[in-house]
Amino acid sequence: MKSSSNLSGRDDLILVGRVVGVHGLRGTLKVHPFAESLSVYDNEAGIQVALPDGSVRSMTAQWVRPHGRGLLMALEAVTERSQAESMIGSDIFVNKSCLPVPEEDTYYWFDLVGLTVFNSSGDELGRLEAVIPTSGNDVYVVRGKQNGRPRELLIPAIGDVVLSIDLQSKAMIVDPPEGL
Repeated sequence: MKSSSNLSGRDDLILVGRVVGVHGLRGTLKVHPFAESLSVYDNEAGIQVALPDGSVRSMTAQWVRPHGRGLLMALEAVTERSQAESMIGSDIFVNKSCLPVPEEDTYYWFDLVGLTVFNSSGDELGRLEAVIPTSGNDVYVVRGKQNGRPRELLIPAIGDVVLSIDLQSKAMIVDPPEGL
């Protein structure tokens, strides 16, 4: 288990979970996942765990299983409940290169945040600042200016509205519904 001081400036890592509790006596962690697939936690590069004290450790998951709305995880270096308890509040990161390639016309949120958003006429609407998941479809939060005043647009992430996404040029073209 390697340890370092922090993850600042590490844009090669992506947050994939947070330790929210412990399960049992053998150091099993309860994790709130930020990734859909359990396979992101089980990769050759291992995971980076940012502990509550600010230190960062490289660790390897022995196994990961779904559990209720979250998951359970056993780490090689954590074998006792007290060790697991000291990790509550830790963030779990993986290297972006370990993530599976998304299917066509699907994107990771971290690739979308920061894109400049234009309407179909070529007018700049703003910058995509966040993605809000909803039960129907995601919603893109776009912040920009209109007539010199700040504004925020909520753009539904559906094919009729999002016309194109170009990650190379960091641009998204949308046809917002009437009234936006």
